[in-house]
Amino acid sequence: MSLFKRSVVSEIMSHAGVVFSTLLVVWLSVLLVRLLGEAANGTIGANVVFGLATFSSITALPVILSVSLFIAVLTTVTRNFRESEMVVWFASGLSLKDWIRPVLRCAVPVAIIIAVLTLMASPWAYRQISEYRQRFEQRSDLSKVTAGQFIETDDGARVFFAEEPAEPGEEMGKIIARVVSPDWLSVVTAQSARIQTEDNGDRFLVLSNGHRYDLKPGAPDFRLMEFESYGFRLESDSEASSAEAVRKMAEGQIKARPTLRLFADNTDQSRSQIMWRLALPLAALNLALLAIPLGAVNPRLGRSGDFLIAGLVGLLYMNLINLSRGWIGSGQLNFGVGIWLVHAIFTALMFYMMWRKLRVKAPKDPGPASAA
Repeated sequence: MSLFKRSVVSEIMSHAGVVFSTLLVVWLSVLLVRLLGEAANGTIGANVVFGLATFSSITALPVILSVSLFIAVLTTVTRNFRESEMVVWFASGLSLKDWIRPVLRCAVPVAIIIAVLTLMASPWAYRQISEYRQRFEQRSDLSKVTAGQFIETDDGARVFFAEEPAEPGEEMGKIIARVVSPDWLSVVTAQSARIQTEDNGDRFLVLSNGHRYDLKPGAPDFRLMEFESYGFRLESDSEASSAEAVRKMAEGQIKARPTLRLFADNTDQSRSQIMWRLALPLAALNLALLAIPLGAVNPRLGRSGDFLIAGLVGLLYMNLINLSRGWIGSGQLNFGVGIWLVHAIFTALMFYMMWRKLRVKAPKDPGPASAA
């Protein structure tokens, strides 16, 4: 029995590691492509791409871990049936229910990790993501400019293009900006630009050696200005008050609120988020146990159909959890019912499938003719 448990646990963890690393690489590849696209468009800064990718990966880890565990148990059970190893275990006096204990030895630690992630780490990661994005939005338009790229702000009312700085100490090289106002269309060019912050918190954009051209659409008015140094105030904001505002806005998002804060809020939206955070570790345990009867297949049949059915069951499970969360958030489903309903249904399904697999049919009565 101990040999059986050790071999099962070892194989499940080995498969889980391979599946987890594969899913994580795929997730990071898709995420980095999206974040780099946002950085190229000026939606986020290029210097925060790595940070956003890290925090976004933390929020995705609970689902990745649940799926990895489910696939690992499913492939382990299926392989033992396909290669007729289960015949040896059955001949040794073991049955399919003896898989429950070694599977739980793998599933319980993973479920605990998922619970820590959903209840504490994920809300913190969502707050960090929100702060990154909101701080970037609070920056001045010029500070969002990436050298060598056109950047639009204010729905296209301002367009910037800056080159790399040519002299040491300069923040930007040659810069050109188009600004559309209700009365004037302005084009500003300068040899360099920098952001200057005063002691009182006021921030100024200082342009050096440039020209400004003002045109009035529909009228023959034209203005030309040449300057050696030209500055104007961008914003006046205390860093402390700005950081506090960012923190409050981040906590205002339901996904970023700490779990204890959700319990204190006592609203439908808060209850729906609590249900989601508690549902993921329970779903990991249920899916791991459900993979045992799903993986008990006939070795003479094809494997694609069994994996398709198992995948549909797992997808249905997660979709029903999402659906219950939406119903709780809209007040259509009671929190006390919704928090356990889906898990109870799939637990009952797991017990039913195990009973079907363990049931031994009695031989048919041959009848009087056969007996003679």
